[in-house]
Amino acid sequence: MSQTQALSGVRVLDLSRVLAGPWATQMLADLGAEVIKIERPGIGDDTRQWGPPFTTGTDGTRGDAAYFLCANRGKKSVELDIAAPEGAEAIRKLAAISDVLVENFKVGGLKKYGLDYASLAKVNPRLVYCSITGFGQTGPRAEQAGYDYMIQAMGGLMSITGQPDGAPGAEPMKVGVAVVDLATGLYASNAILAALLHARATGQGQHIDIALFDVQAAMLANQATNWFVSGVSPTRMGNAHPNLVPYQPFPCRDGSVVIAVGNDNQYRTLCGALGVEGLAADDRYLTNAGRIENRVELASAIAALTSGWTMRDLIAALEAAGVPCGPINTVEQVFAEPQALHRELEIRQARADLSSPARTVANPMRLSVTPVRYAVPPPRLGQDTEEVLAMLDDEPYREPDRL
Repeated sequence: MSQTQALSGVRVLDLSRVLAGPWATQMLADLGAEVIKIERPGIGDDTRQWGPPFTTGTDGTRGDAAYFLCANRGKKSVELDIAAPEGAEAIRKLAAISDVLVENFKVGGLKKYGLDYASLAKVNPRLVYCSITGFGQTGPRAEQAGYDYMIQAMGGLMSITGQPDGAPGAEPMKVGVAVVDLATGLYASNAILAALLHARATGQGQHIDIALFDVQAAMLANQATNWFVSGVSPTRMGNAHPNLVPYQPFPCRDGSVVIAVGNDNQYRTLCGALGVEGLAADDRYLTNAGRIENRVELASAIAALTSGWTMRDLIAALEAAGVPCGPINTVEQVFAEPQALHRELEIRQARADLSSPARTVANPMRLSVTPVRYAVPPPRLGQDTEEVLAMLDDEPYREPDRL
């Protein structure tokens, strides 16, 4: 196995905070990049205070919020005040010897410090500079701040999430994690990798403009194209699927099981596993289009059948038949799943100042030659300041290695 990671030798200057930017840079760190996280002196990333729960220091004092741990693995923490001339100058020097810079300040917020793309491109023409904002660098809302929750609302996600009108508890709902921030981080890291390939081939860096609003619009996926094609705006459907039936939770004696039928053959197999061949032969349900047209009747018929089963027996029967299904797990149950244990989805990293290891979720990318590695845990605030600033006196501008 190669000892070199995919992004070994790539240096990333991370001026971002909260989730979208840090999620992108953690992805790069997991792939082997050196990520230098710039944080406000004495305060750090906002999410260090986003608790409880908080970690506990070896001396019993309160540590960082758990939220911070989720997106800052593998980074060096440097305390710098970019509003101070010496702080801004240190950033310029770091940008000169970096391959990538990621920031999520308001549009134009870094220009007054001489840290905008146009200024830093003069220092390092190869620099890949990624700006993450709520609404992008242009447009009538460009100057406005954007946060995940409000973007889920403005971007249409909440309009299709939650129980339908007339059902108990009906109202637009946000998703249980900050999915827009997370997807924005993934789009940003993809764009950065593409721009790095271009920079290595041509010597030319570029400015990447990533907006949460744009990302949420892209995430509408089939719901957006459903509207484009039909002219009918999608609505909330609870746990039902707009384009597949049956594809939802069904009741059992001791809980619910999600059944996810993706084609006509799986539907027939489901009916066989439930012992109702007649339901499979019913003309109304022979095709997915028919099942969608008659979803209420079919869902009611299936629910009447599954309600007599235990979850364990139903899952066993459906899995044996090859019908996709699964329980609705709590977060605790997710990491107790045999599959999660086999795939080692929980990462534990010791940190000298914490009373117990930092626990984070494994990166899902499995590369056979340049695997993800977890070199260091999420950092203590400012722990690498002296090391990184000393490097500025020792390291001249370097030509990035070509692929």
